[in-house]
Amino acid sequence: MWCNRAVTSTNDNNGELLKTWRAEAELPVQGWDFSSIAGRHSEDRPPWSYDELAREVLAGASSVLDMGTGGGEKLIELITALPADTIATEGWAPNLPLAARNLRPHGIDVVEYDAEAADTTMPFADRRFDVVLNRHEAYRADEVLRILRPGGMFLTQQVDGRDFEESNTLFRKAQDHLQITLDKLRAEAEDVGFEIVGAEEWQGQARFADIGAMVRYFAIVPWEVPHDFTVDAYADVLLGLHHSGPAKGQPVTFTIRRFYLLARRPRS
Repeated sequence: MWCNRAVTSTNDNNGELLKTWRAEAELPVQGWDFSSIAGRHSEDRPPWSYDELAREVLAGASSVLDMGTGGGEKLIELITALPADTIATEGWAPNLPLAARNLRPHGIDVVEYDAEAADTTMPFADRRFDVVLNRHEAYRADEVLRILRPGGMFLTQQVDGRDFEESNTLFRKAQDHLQITLDKLRAEAEDVGFEIVGAEEWQGQARFADIGAMVRYFAIVPWEVPHDFTVDAYADVLLGLHHSGPAKGQPVTFTIRRFYLLARRPRS
């Protein structure tokens, strides 16, 4: 009987864990807002600062485009460096109304544009902008070059295609974006005529103190897990991670990879 009670207790505990994780997964997603897992999730930081790089290229710019603005969170952090002629794009439907609501008070229009759609021609005239910013958004190098004025600057920070590679093993997920590497994007930029001003790549760690925080993170960035990911579909994996990690006071860790590329359209 004692053994049966122990099994029942374990099953009850697992049931409560799964219930808690489902609740985390079902919270509404609004932009790139990770505040709900603050203190339960931490990431190493690259040796460069995207904000500092952006402010450098924004100095003296009279027109700016921010590609893939999310909810406008990062752009608002740069608001004191932005010219009056600033436009943002966003292609993920849930983020569009949030971005418009957040950026409208700052006089910034949000244009719907999905860089990964079949027709990726950007809805802007040739030589429209002095600066194009792009943080973790897809793009076509030839299109960015087209909308930049001669001497214009393009700054992008990207998530390397091998990011969170441990999740591929855990959840039996194919690596979908292995083509996203600094070498490949730098070569593409040079091929269309950009001059490379700066580039750097880096890897570090992301840590989750509990599985609920990890599940919540995946709800915000669902491309890190299989398309069929739910708490129930992968309950055994999640429970195994919990009992081998957080239940013993150890975080769940993943490898993160980032790189940036800074390029200029030639003046002539």
